[in-house]
Amino acid sequence: MIQQESVPSVLETAATGEIADIYSDIRTTLNTSVVNLIWRNLATMPGALPWAWSTVRPLYLGAAAAHAEAARRTLALPDAPAFSTALLSAAGIEPGALTNILKVLDSYHHTNALALVALSALLEHYDPTSGEPVQPWGTAPGAAQTELPALPPMANLSAEVQRLIEELNGFGEDTDAYLIASMYRHLAYWPPYLALVRTMLAPLQADGSLNALTRSARALGRAHGRVLSRQLAAARSPDSLQQALAACRLFVEHPIARMTGICAIIRRATPPHPGDA
Repeated sequence: MIQQESVPSVLETAATGEIADIYSDIRTTLNTSVVNLIWRNLATMPGALPWAWSTVRPLYLGAAAAHAEAARRTLALPDAPAFSTALLSAAGIEPGALTNILKVLDSYHHTNALALVALSALLEHYDPTSGEPVQPWGTAPGAAQTELPALPPMANLSAEVQRLIEELNGFGEDTDAYLIASMYRHLAYWPPYLALVRTMLAPLQADGSLNALTRSARALGRAHGRVLSRQLAAARSPDSLQQALAACRLFVEHPIARMTGICAIIRRATPPHPGDA
């Protein structure tokens, strides 16, 4: 257990036994080198991580990919200016750095939408809602294996970068933004890039576009979750069921929904390859 996260969590480096095995399976299943905070938080609750992961894992291996792709493609993003390679270069973001930034963005763009629909399915299984039916996307591209840099603790960052991350973390959040989105911490290796992101997003925060985007992502996640929930066969509930469901709801409705949209805006604004304008 550590105290350097915004919620209690079990670090990947501190995980042992069954928790470590599940972390390894999450990384393999998602083709990523990191385990997102929702899973690290569930690992602190007795029986919650094995229950949650065993329940939604079949979705991750099957239907969730097409529903996540539908969420990515149908979520209406507000207009925002793009970053040119000249702008990034002037800010000190050279091709090698841009390549690594793109790895971070692509990883979160992939995993956020998957978590949005899969964990919404888990919530729908226990607390069903009603709404208009949605369809999965025809094809869903797989994610390439991604090796991300170590996630820096907030305490290791400069005071200026911490304040910048905290400001960004409030964008698109309609309640208390105490859950720090891991993507911003990963991007803290390149403070000038974070500063450009803040400049791009600030007008969208001021006019309410980002809060509206978060609400749309929540609704879209629940709509796809309703469809996916029909395929769930929940494992035996742990004693921590209500605590675990509350954690899933908190993450889905706030950082996951928020960052599904915001990451998509940032990814769209960033040149897809270091040589592109």
